[in-house]
Amino acid sequence: MTNHRPVSRRDFMQSGAVMLAGVALGAKTHVPTAPDPRKTRSYNENMDYRRLGRTGLMISVVSIGGHWKRIPFKPGSEDFKKNRRDVINACLDSGINYIDACCEPEVAVYAEAVKGRREEVYMGFDWTLARGPSVAGSLDKLKQGMDDGLRQSGLEYVDLWRLTMMEQTTKNSEREIENVMAALEWGKKTGKARFTGISTHHRPWIAEAVARYPQIEVVVTPYSAGSKEKPVGSMFQALRKHDVGMIGIKPFASGNLFASRGTPDSDSKAEDDQRARMALRYVLCCNVLSAAIPGLITVDQVKNAAAAVKERREFETAEASHYQDLTAQMWNNLPANYQWLHDWRWV
Repeated sequence: MTNHRPVSRRDFMQSGAVMLAGVALGAKTHVPTAPDPRKTRSYNENMDYRRLGRTGLMISVVSIGGHWKRIPFKPGSEDFKKNRRDVINACLDSGINYIDACCEPEVAVYAEAVKGRREEVYMGFDWTLARGPSVAGSLDKLKQGMDDGLRQSGLEYVDLWRLTMMEQTTKNSEREIENVMAALEWGKKTGKARFTGISTHHRPWIAEAVARYPQIEVVVTPYSAGSKEKPVGSMFQALRKHDVGMIGIKPFASGNLFASRGTPDSDSKAEDDQRARMALRYVLCCNVLSAAIPGLITVDQVKNAAAAVKERREFETAEASHYQDLTAQMWNNLPANYQWLHDWRWV
């Protein structure tokens, strides 16, 4: 893309008013004017950027998740570390400017990978997961997790402290939730975190939580290749109302969209690359989504994801039919440990 992109493309990107072959996403709401994306970190004219809710950060619409499933190297090995450095450098060079690292090993490897380029990237951070009482039950342990993470990773601060909470079937106790919110408030007041939020797969709780807790400036939660906004009663209504940024995980349903189930450089690489681009085009039609964060594990995957941004969002009729077939297969082939993702067909 260049600065001379057709106005219809830009208008479509901003409104996100069409999914697949022209299905409306929902009622329009007022959104504050976004800052100039050219002033964001690692700006690249070939990348698109969206405002991350009321944080005001402009992050790349395709960013990178912290997981590294199916990397053919042992975590911690020199080959593994080189892979992560190469991928992160390719991301920054492509204009991808947000990394979401959600546990101690991820934070450590990505903090090392961005050395020398830290101010070119926004980092999401969670050192100790707050899914249960062993951590979330203690405000002191939540604070210690932040302090330990900064010290051991060598980071001076994080752009987004997004504590990982209970997932799809249960939610944290009220006491644990209050501890998490107190910790997030502390992290921001001390300057250790610029902005704060949560990660959870517990969709019914999200709308309630963002209305109740101003500490939730960002939500990191699933939005997959086959997800759609509910016409009535969508979680998105609360996100719009409270101007909460949303970062979407599982755009490829943990690799279940692909013929190879996500194995890099497989015999089906060309087909899988096309499926990945189609999925990213699809999810980016969602006007609440600030960014999708696939787990990119090769430089080629980074280039392919960046290429998806340059393709038109709308599907032509034949593409829409093909994509519906692909996502139907994806839903039918989800393994037992990912059956919960069916709850994210309608968001």
